Amino acid sequence: MFEAKAIATDDKATLYAELAQQAQGLLAGEPDMIANAANFAALVFDAVPDINWAGFYLFDGKELVVGPFQGKPACIRIAIGRGVCGTAAQTLQTQLIRDVHEFAGHIACDAASNSEIVVPLVKADGSLFGVWDVDSPSVARFDDEDRKGMEALCRVFMATLA
Repeated sequence: MFEAKAIATDDKATLYAELAQQAQGLLAGEPDMIANAANFAALVFDAVPDINWAGFYLFDGKELVVGPFQGKPACIRIAIGRGVCGTAAQTLQTQLIRDVHEFAGHIACDAASNSEIVVPLVKADGSLFGVWDVDSPSVARFDDEDRKGMEALCRVFMATLA
C-alpha cells in the first residue's frame, strides 16, 4: 500500500520535487488512467496547502468534461476557449490567475474559489488530453513556483499514458 510522507511546505520547490517523487511512486506500474487520475488528484489535494479543488477536465473531442477530482462538486462540461480551463485548453498554455473575479468569462463552479492555476495536458502526438485545474480560496495563492511545480507534476501524470 502506498503511504504518502509528510512534506515540509515552507519551500515550494522542495514541496513540488518531493510531491513529484511521491506521484511517480504512486502511479508506477498502474495502467488504468482513471485510477491514476483519481490517486493523483487525491495526492495533490492532500499535500498542497490552501487549495479547495484539484482535478482533471478531460477533452472528449468537443469539450472538456470533468474527470477525477477532489473538492466540492464541479461544473460538468466546459467549452474550449471558455473560462480559465477552456482558455488553457485552447491556448495550450498554463493559466495562472491571481484573482478569478478579474478574469473575463470566469466560470464560478465554487463561489469560494478566488485564484486558479490550470495546466494543459498534451499527449505525445501534440493533441489535447485535457487540463489539470487547481483552485484556492485565497487571492494570489499561485505564483511562478507553483506553475513550475504543477507543470512538473503533470509531466509525471502524462508519462503514465505513454
